[in-house]
Amino acid sequence: MTHGAARRADEPGGEPGSGADGGPSGAAVEAGGGLRGARPLWRQRDFGIFWAAQTLSVLGDSFALIALPLLVLEATGSVARMGLLTAVGGAASVVAAVFAGAVVDRVDRRRLLIACDLVRMGLYGVIPLVWLFGPRIWLLYAVLPLCEAVGMLFAVGYVTVVRTLVGTGQLTEANGRLNATAAAAGVLGPLCAGLVAAWSGPAAAVGVDAASFGVSALCLFFVRFCARTPDEQPGGRTGLWHDLRTGIAFLYGHPVLRSLTVLLFVFSFLTLGLNDLVIYHLKYDLGHDDGTVGTVMAAGALGTIAGALLVAGIRRRLGFGPTWTCSVAGCGLAFAGLGWARDVPVVAALSAVFLACAAMGGTCSMSLRQEVTPEHLLGRVTSAFWTLHYAAAPVGAAVLTWAAEEQGTAPVALAAGATCVLLAVTALLTPIRGAGKP
Repeated sequence: MTHGAARRADEPGGEPGSGADGGPSGAAVEAGGGLRGARPLWRQRDFGIFWAAQTLSVLGDSFALIALPLLVLEATGSVARMGLLTAVGGAASVVAAVFAGAVVDRVDRRRLLIACDLVRMGLYGVIPLVWLFGPRIWLLYAVLPLCEAVGMLFAVGYVTVVRTLVGTGQLTEANGRLNATAAAAGVLGPLCAGLVAAWSGPAAAVGVDAASFGVSALCLFFVRFCARTPDEQPGGRTGLWHDLRTGIAFLYGHPVLRSLTVLLFVFSFLTLGLNDLVIYHLKYDLGHDDGTVGTVMAAGALGTIAGALLVAGIRRRLGFGPTWTCSVAGCGLAFAGLGWARDVPVVAALSAVFLACAAMGGTCSMSLRQEVTPEHLLGRVTSAFWTLHYAAAPVGAAVLTWAAEEQGTAPVALAAGATCVLLAVTALLTPIRGAGKP
């Protein structure tokens, strides 16, 4: 539920796929699936390119996911400072989410996504250059919030265009495949990042992340997105707060989305700092090196692949409610055991379980939101959802890592995991329980 959200946008200066190239027009992409959705995903050219761009970008992202905390830990030796960096980045995401939906619903999405990739390439590229002259921790606190804010714009844009690429009928499958291949890249990425960090330092791994954004931008240049039809365009220009209220009103009016928003608010508070906690546990509690950290992260990412590939079939059989609820409970049980695990294979296995369940729950909630939200509101609803979803997460990351430094990782992980299980039990008392019955 962290790095590697995804990407998309509209063709600049025209209506791609509206006659000249022989493809379907935007109006042809109907709520039930559309012409694009009628073909298997592997035969859809634009989705395929988009899929490749996302996979390459996540491959680079997984380098930064490990390299940035390692840079802080290498310079300070403090898990609390790692958590503070995560909190600062998370806070920037929350702030950006307030206006991201309004921006995405109004601009050329293709240009926006390409611009987001290029900006992040430049920002992350600065870090290894500056590190040549010695550690500058302040630079991380400047660069990461900007990258996270731009990443939020990208993520909202990505969510809004998946439906136009594949149609509603294939949303869960498409999201599952995107998450699965992103996770596959996440298996190789952490492993390579750990090796690069051990060999030439974490700063070099950040440089790989910067290059990946450039490759992603190049791929997106060749993707054709269906233009929005007149009835899908936003109305008049309104203020940012009005747009946020519009999204919140839709979430509040939908019983399942309302319950999801509240429960995920707490879930994000508890879990945003998990990555920092695992790295600290491996390096300081168990005494392993950067290479081991990368190996464990890579092994754990196998769980994301499994969860993302299985979620469509499980949701069809069980329905949305049971799938999402069991996923959150699984996350909690795995989290509770992480701090007590003393053997590296056990840490890797529990990380895999957590990530598998997180992939299933995240794919389910994203797909449901895309299915039930009108096209012209999708950006604003996604923006409002993520603003509320992550509003307390930065504080949670700081609190979780501070508590781990003071009390140890084991009791903190147990308390956070038990609370996640309690959230799953609470979901049984809400409309989530009966949502999407098969």
